[in-house]
This record gives sequence, C-alpha cells and structure tokens, in this order.
Amino acid sequence: MRKLSLIGSALAIAAGLAVATARAETPELNFGVISTEASVNQKKNWEPFLEAMSKALGVKVNGFYASDYAGVIEAMRFNKVQIAWYGNKSAMEAVDRSNAEIFAQVVSRDGSTGYYSHIIVNTDSPYTKLEDILKCDKSIDFGIGDPNSTSGFLVPSSYVFAAKNIDPKSCFKTVRNASHQANAMAVANKQVAAATNNSEDLQRAAATAPEARKKLRIIWTSPIIPLDPLVWRKDIDPAIKTKIYTFLMSYGRIGTPDEVKAAREILSSLVWSPFHPSSDNQLLPIRILEANKAIMKINGDDKLSADEKAARVAPLQAQIKQLQEQTAKVEHGPFKDKVAAFVEADKVGKQDELKKMIGEFAAAAATPATH
Repeated sequence: MRKLSLIGSALAIAAGLAVATARAETPELNFGVISTEASVNQKKNWEPFLEAMSKALGVKVNGFYASDYAGVIEAMRFNKVQIAWYGNKSAMEAVDRSNAEIFAQVVSRDGSTGYYSHIIVNTDSPYTKLEDILKCDKSIDFGIGDPNSTSGFLVPSSYVFAAKNIDPKSCFKTVRNASHQANAMAVANKQVAAATNNSEDLQRAAATAPEARKKLRIIWTSPIIPLDPLVWRKDIDPAIKTKIYTFLMSYGRIGTPDEVKAAREILSSLVWSPFHPSSDNQLLPIRILEANKAIMKINGDDKLSADEKAARVAPLQAQIKQLQEQTAKVEHGPFKDKVAAFVEADKVGKQDELKKMIGEFAAAAATPATH
C-alpha cells in the first residue's frame, strides 16, 4: 500500500509539474488601465486593443480596471498587473514603488506627444478666468483629480495652488477627488462650479458625450505635459518583453494597408496614434515639478521659521539641480537621437527600416541596463 501511495504521490506531483510547466509556457498578462472614466467605457475602448495584443503575443492579456490610480499601482507592486497605462505622476509612483519601468509613450491622435491640464467651468458660469474662482470665500464646490493624476492633481496643484500659496480645502466650499470623466460631467451638470481636466479627456468627451462637452468652458491651461507612458514590471520574462515591445511599436505601423487601418481605428478610439519608444527619463520634468511643489509648500508654511524653511528647501534645490543636469544630458543622448530617427522613418512609412529599428529597440528594452 505504501508503495502504491508513493506511486500515486509521484504521479500527482508529475501532473502538477506538467500543469505548472504548461502555465509557464502560456502565461497570462494583466494590463492595468487607470480610472480616467467609468470602467464600462474603458472596457469598450480597451478590449479591442487588448484582444489584438493577445493574438499577437500568443498570450492572454486581461484588462485590469481599478476604481482609482492607486489600485493599479498597488496591483503592479504585487505582480497582479504586469503592464499598465499610467499618467506621469502615477507612473512615477509605480517606478519608485512597484518594480516598474517606462518603455513606451502614447501619442495623441493628432501626432503630438504632449497634452495640457485644464480647469473647466460650465458655459453658463459667471467665472471666465482663473482669478474668478480663487477668491477663496468658500462659496465654490471644486472637483480635483485622483491624487496620483498628473493633469488632474499634480499640475494644477503646482502651477495654480502651490504657486499662489492656496490650500484648496481652505479656499473652496468643498473639494472632491474624482476621475476626469466624473469631473467633466459634474461641471456640465452644475454639480460643481469648477474642476480639473485635461485636453485628452475633453477630446474623449467630445466623442462620447458631445452634448455635455458643449457645456464646458476652459478657464485655465497649463504648460505642456509629456503624454502618458506605458509601463511594465522589470521582472517580466525578456522573451515576453521583446514580443510586447515589437507588437506595440508595430501596431498601426507594420502590416497590410487594411491591418494598419484597423489598428489605427482602434487606437483612435483611445484618442491615440501609434506609440513611441520611451524610458524612465520621461519622468524627469515631473520629478522637478514635484520638488518645486514641495518647495512652494514649505515656503508658504507660516508655522516654519526662516531657518527651518532653508534647511528643508536646500536638499530639494540640490535634487532639482541634479534632475536638470540629467535632463540636459538626456536631451543630447543617443536614445533621444534614436527615437527622433524612428519618428522620421515613421513619417515616410519606411516599413523595412521601421522593422529593423523596432527590433533594435525591443532588444534594448528587454535588457534595460543597455540603455
């Protein structure tokens, strides 16, 4: 009996190993999507893209739709999500906390690689300029973005509130955090007097909720922000990384005219065109923005003495100087030149040259230390 038991155990172990091997050979990937709008709308736009990705990789790619940005960041941290679309602020959190790195950048439907943060009001609103909502008499309900949103939170917090030494909670009657879509609809329906948003989401609103979009007026626009990154965990199998990268950079570029057209239509529903190569260096201006916001907050703190302020500001200023030096170096670096050459080849549609360059980028991306 003991012998039979051992044989049974061995067979069970062998079967388990066989299943584990099969799973290793055909893993599933989870693609995180930050909550800029209702998940039902996101699924509608994202699922065709994820299906195309699954087919190209030969691996099932599942959409992961969290209720807030932190949900995607934490899911990546615990390897429940392997790839994700983030804003720059949330990407910075993922890079710093979730064993992640940037490998691609989204490109707007019009071909631009930057976008803008906005503050919006209803078209019937008496507020026509930024100063109108900053009287800080606690009479206004204000909608701000997710705390990990670049355009909905970090940029307006830095350029509007920190720069003017204004605490939104002391300024407005109420301040609520919500997605871009929720804030836009709240303004359109006069549930809040003003809210943050961005140029990309207003494009989406024009397509998905055109009547609501007609009720929105922009009263503030930020300096240009680098468009969103795509991020993956560093520990993804290099062979899978190569496949992911090749698919993403080929998508909407390489293939028959019908294949390219179909891919571009799917990207267009996301208000994008084909992706560009990128890296963690995309976050340098965002890190500078974060440090400057921290400095402004310290300098505006009446509870701190001049010496205390100086002591806290000094390391932040040193950090900014280092980041600025790194930015200057990157601007004249080989990776930047390669991306520029890639963009030029893409403009003229040189598929053979693009395929070669995509292969080189993919090889480098699979081994990040090489660049």
